[in-house]
Amino acid sequence: MIRTAILVDGAFYRKRAYYFYGDVSPKKRADELEHYCKRHIKDERNDVCQLYRVFYYDCPPMDTMVYHPLLKKQIDFSSTDIYKWSDDFFKELIHKRKFALRRGRLAVEQAQYIIRQKTMRKLLSGAMQIEELSERDFVLDVKQKGVDMRIGVDISSLTYKRQVDRIILISGDSDFVPAAKQARREGIDFILDPMRNPIKDDLYEHIDGMRTKVPQHPISLQGNDTPEGEA
Repeated sequence: MIRTAILVDGAFYRKRAYYFYGDVSPKKRADELEHYCKRHIKDERNDVCQLYRVFYYDCPPMDTMVYHPLLKKQIDFSSTDIYKWSDDFFKELIHKRKFALRRGRLAVEQAQYIIRQKTMRKLLSGAMQIEELSERDFVLDVKQKGVDMRIGVDISSLTYKRQVDRIILISGDSDFVPAAKQARREGIDFILDPMRNPIKDDLYEHIDGMRTKVPQHPISLQGNDTPEGEA
């Protein structure tokens, strides 16, 4: 019996899930994530796997005011649809069996609206004038704090306490490499699932394998919906 822990970089998963499966309700996204993780256990061919726990890492939604330079006013994020969706999504995950939430925080003191890179290139090339800017040309820039640290700490804890035989990390970030190397030295089978996101070639030497449960032609994991996202 191979005890398996699944670690999910929440911001990464939500972005990729939106791309592949579209914009869905908080409950549906939570059910979709649960189903996605369980496929890593059920689809094993040669090994008998047992799910130890799913660790989900993310930050609580922002509930502060941020000034929008185009609209020339403060935006109250505590009253936005994004805040309510995220809050409801976390509540759904809390009630999932064998799910553990690990929350970092957002650097709200540094949050600001910035012009999208694509728009900035147009402005600099003269293909677009400042007077043509709209809300869609701006994006909120806010950094996560403590998420990568919590992932690293849990990888180390699971490894040294011998609580699992295998760790599956759903992420596209290279910050996990030191913890992955440590886990492998202790005999842990370390698998990366980048959800079809390209990763650097040198990352392969620090993992024991890479596999994803995103099908070649993704559809809703529940089989009922047509994706409405950016794909």
